[in-house]
Amino acid sequence: MADLKYIHSAELRKNWSNYPITYQMGNIGSEVSRSLKWTAKGNTERAATAIDRALELFDFTISANCNNRPRLRELLIAREEFCDYFFGNNSWHTDPKKMQKYYDGFVMMAQLHPKLAE
Repeated sequence: MADLKYIHSAELRKNWSNYPITYQMGNIGSEVSRSLKWTAKGNTERAATAIDRALELFDFTISANCNNRPRLRELLIAREEFCDYFFGNNSWHTDPKKMQKYYDGFVMMAQLHPKLAE
């Protein structure tokens, strides 16, 4: 079996579960934003790398929150919607502006309440 190749550093992977959910989701949101931006500009290479980074952060976040069923459910739905938008036929009818707004809320919460752990 081949070794997994990670995009993010070993230090970030090791510490990811210690970060507040607002931080985790805000970072996913940054990659979602980049994915949307580069897709709109037609830069498929940069869009693909941003999508890959977003998916890796989704996976880290899902793993870190697997014992919180309501949160896990929301994370899995968010990842599915993201994948459907970029790889599927957009059966969720996702509006990119609304998707960005969802993640922006986490960024704002993290900025307003930096010590908020939950």
